[in-house]
Amino acid sequence: MQQSLKNKVVLVAGATRGAGRGIAVELGAAGATVYCTGRTTAKQRSEYNRPETIEETADLVTEAGGQGIALQVDHLEVDQVQALVHQIENEAGRLDVLVNDVWGAEGLTQWDTPVWEHSLEKGLRILRLALDTHIITSHFALPLLIKNKGGLLIEMTDGTESYNRDRYRSALFYDLAKTAVNRMAWGLSKELEPHGCTALALTPGWLRSELMLDGFGVTEANWREVIERYPGFAFSETPRYVGRAVAHLAADAKVAKFNGQSLSSAELAKHYGFTDIDGSQPDSWSYLIETEDGGK
Repeated sequence: MQQSLKNKVVLVAGATRGAGRGIAVELGAAGATVYCTGRTTAKQRSEYNRPETIEETADLVTEAGGQGIALQVDHLEVDQVQALVHQIENEAGRLDVLVNDVWGAEGLTQWDTPVWEHSLEKGLRILRLALDTHIITSHFALPLLIKNKGGLLIEMTDGTESYNRDRYRSALFYDLAKTAVNRMAWGLSKELEPHGCTALALTPGWLRSELMLDGFGVTEANWREVIERYPGFAFSETPRYVGRAVAHLAADAKVAKFNGQSLSSAELAKHYGFTDIDGSQPDSWSYLIETEDGGK
């Protein structure tokens, strides 16, 4: 993938940490110019109160071989998103790939809680963070994307359309948020297709994000220590795995074959032949289907 995306301009909305950071870095490794947005900077933290910053992500992009540009943006703020797109157009003159990865709702979901007992304030906040951010960003960024044929929009979510279709994701607000993004990608594929552009949904598997590793009390260096207690964690993946999926999609001249589809990092690893950073090809969705539904 080295320099396969040279001269390509990408916006990764929600690149501070997790999948967004992994995606930005792998796009950088392929030579892209990557605008990395998020709310947490070296001077100001978001409500997450996490240490990761967009400046760190941008530096990692540059170190990997691309050009990382960090911009503080709250994607719920219309004026900020509009200004972001204007800056990209003025500086780069184009937008080849938009990755809508904004989420920011960890800690808000009350799992296994019926809607009448779930905090309404937190639930509506989940929907705003998961859906409104993506719609606002697409509203302003897609006019720039469609100026050139071959543009790509990737909607990041949790679970493919086929997996989520028959499985309730434990709380109404979370379920709506993650299933709606798949539908959003499908709908936008219809609107982008006449312009020679592609939209699709993409999900990682069980992600070893900074937050997940902290939750298990491990690091990327010793994460295997918890497999005995949580066997499914053996099929987890780094954020770079889904990042490589995005990089391969962005470099594929025939990516339109995936227009409107809902895909996973594991599916694309098999299709393109890439691996995670340890050389493996984890597939946590297949594991979940076999164990939860197959009784293994």
